[in-house]
Amino acid sequence: MNWKFWSKPKAKQPKSFVQEWFNSITFAVVAATLIRWSAVQAFVIPTPSMENSLLVGDFLFVSKFHYGPQTPKTPLQIPLTHQKIWGTEIPSYLTWIALPTYRFPGLSEIKREDVVVFNVPPKYLNDGIDYPTDLKTNYVKRCVGIAGDRLEIINRQVFANGQPIGNPQNMKFSYLVTANNEIHQRNLHYLRLDRDDYHFLGLTKEVHAIYKMLLTKEQFAEVKAAPYTISIDDDYRTHDGPDPRIFPAAMNNSWNGDNYGPIVVPRKGMKMTVNDSTIAFYGEFIKLYEGHQSVVIEKNKLILDGQQVKDYTFHQNYYFMMGDNRHNSLDSRYWGFVPEDHIVGKALFVWLSIDHEADLMHKIRWNRIFNSIH
Repeated sequence: MNWKFWSKPKAKQPKSFVQEWFNSITFAVVAATLIRWSAVQAFVIPTPSMENSLLVGDFLFVSKFHYGPQTPKTPLQIPLTHQKIWGTEIPSYLTWIALPTYRFPGLSEIKREDVVVFNVPPKYLNDGIDYPTDLKTNYVKRCVGIAGDRLEIINRQVFANGQPIGNPQNMKFSYLVTANNEIHQRNLHYLRLDRDDYHFLGLTKEVHAIYKMLLTKEQFAEVKAAPYTISIDDDYRTHDGPDPRIFPAAMNNSWNGDNYGPIVVPRKGMKMTVNDSTIAFYGEFIKLYEGHQSVVIEKNKLILDGQQVKDYTFHQNYYFMMGDNRHNSLDSRYWGFVPEDHIVGKALFVWLSIDHEADLMHKIRWNRIFNSIH
């Protein structure tokens, strides 16, 4: 008879300290990676293009579930990295496998006036490197045009389908300020102007100081009322003639950042006739972002996978993004539309804000912590 069931089971060997730490770290990395992919991701604002809605040094939580998380295109990458291994110039990914992407259903569609984080499309804004879509440099801007919109900017006011859209409360524009002398640093600090907000242009023959200042409405009123201000005027240079940087290049002899369009933002399923005009506006995006194996553009001809087409139907939605600091933002006016597969998520709130120009006692902007983003 087998009496082994009476025998005492062997005690499990306790895990070593190293094993315990390895298991804990592995679990934490996997959990953080899943949360980062599917729910929320942290970002920091490095440039002033969204001031004063968002400030340099703001740390954001960005929602993935609002627009729906998207499956990764590049699965072979070190978790919790982006482009490079921390503190090095070594790529954190391998391009041996490239997967088709799929976006899961989200809570809402992208709306006009949403503040959106996305992978910026042009190669020249990605250090000249042709990164996979999901590893391109992250930008944050305000969506002013959704798929299918007829967008136009007239005297700085954005119109969508003939109707003006709302203007952010803290948006900035450029002004030329004449002061009776060079403005002391403490006065600029009192006006809450950091080094990105003002540029000394020189002295007049009367020894008056000329500044370019990027100001909100409130700051405009404060600068105008300052005892050292002689005059404050619109910066005519932002709309005095065409801007050679403008998108599309076919319109840079007539459009500028303050007077732009009209232009139609492509929508999935939207059909266009192929001609000189549509190729000039949309040819680059069909070539780079519509998923074709081969695209050849010859003057007014569009050749897809060896076949010339007379009409083209778009495969995905696109969006038009602008910074709230309207005269200090490199945005869709200068490089074009954002494809839907480049959308990362919706900016929700600021969880920390650090003023890098302040002294040690005032580094943290306590009044901005947990501010929601509108």
